[in-house]
Amino acid sequence: MTRLLRAMRWDMVFQLRYGLYLATAVSTLVVLIIVKQLPASVLDLALPFVMFSDLALVGFYFIAALVLFEKAEGTLLALVVSPLRFGEYLASKLTTLTALAVVISLLVTLVCYGVGFNWLLLIVAVSLLSCLGLLVGLIAVAPHDTVSAFVLPAQVYSLVMAVPLVAFLGFFEHPVFYLWPTWASLLLLRSAFIPIAAWQVGYGIVYQALWIGLLAWVAQRRFDRYVVGRQGGR
Repeated sequence: MTRLLRAMRWDMVFQLRYGLYLATAVSTLVVLIIVKQLPASVLDLALPFVMFSDLALVGFYFIAALVLFEKAEGTLLALVVSPLRFGEYLASKLTTLTALAVVISLLVTLVCYGVGFNWLLLIVAVSLLSCLGLLVGLIAVAPHDTVSAFVLPAQVYSLVMAVPLVAFLGFFEHPVFYLWPTWASLLLLRSAFIPIAAWQVGYGIVYQALWIGLLAWVAQRRFDRYVVGRQGGR
């Protein structure tokens, strides 16, 4: 626990140093300005869409940027030879960045929508979606050491995560979208504003939790192969 707390403190310092909080504040301000222009009648659909785009995709790039910074500074080399376990390293990243995502989402919702939403479902939905996006970002960036090498693969991962938006926005609906973990994310986000069937809420929570477990396992394998393996060979 002590190692985890130290890792979280270092992560927050690192995130502050590299302007993540400043970037978050600016992007949140832009979102607030845009959403405040929308009529109240569309907020039930617009807010889940905005939060999905902001958390799943922006969080994806945030953690990728942090890992690339850590590689460039040699922080990951120190991690490999330190007592800190990968699980603690991952838990620190997920906890600090997800907490930030929850705060931002609540702020945007309170300012633009008011208090008439399901707080618990929103917090759960945001937390699960944030963890999904962060894990996918970590998996995607693991083999790469530079931004230029990461840019093209990142587009593929982002596109795959965003596929369910086609159904969410009503362009094309099909049961196959239930296989996408991010469709579960969208359903759960919407449930905070519009009641949905209990089985859909259960599906949204359980399916994302299963995917988070799977992605955490994949992230460790990728970390062992592309970070520990390479550092150990130096």
